[in-house]
Amino acid sequence: QVQLVESGGGLVQAGGSLGLSCAVSGSIFSRNTMGWYRQAPGKQRELVALITSGGNTNYADSVKGRFTISRDNAKNMVYLQMNSLKPEDTAVYYCYSTNPTGRGSWGQGTQVTVSS
Repeated sequence: QVQLVESGGGLVQAGGSLGLSCAVSGSIFSRNTMGWYRQAPGKQRELVALITSGGNTNYADSVKGRFTISRDNAKNMVYLQMNSLKPEDTAVYYCYSTNPTGRGSWGQGTQVTVSS
């Protein structure tokens, strides 16, 4: 069974930076597409960034130029570096893993709060 555990959330002032990490187990990590999603109160969960097994990345327009997704296949880890944070980035951030068959797994989420 695939397990994803996020860490690194917290409270930061607007304009600050925060880094999230996601540890993955129970899967052949290097073959998986990994993603970060977020869900703000009263809103739908949305894709923030994803990175394929080949290292190709894709970002939501709202975070382009501010967030960077990366992965370390040797450590089974995926990261999200968030810079120039805004209050509207406040949300629960979830790590998501998709294996080559399309089966997906979610982490439990980590809260990010950006104060103005």
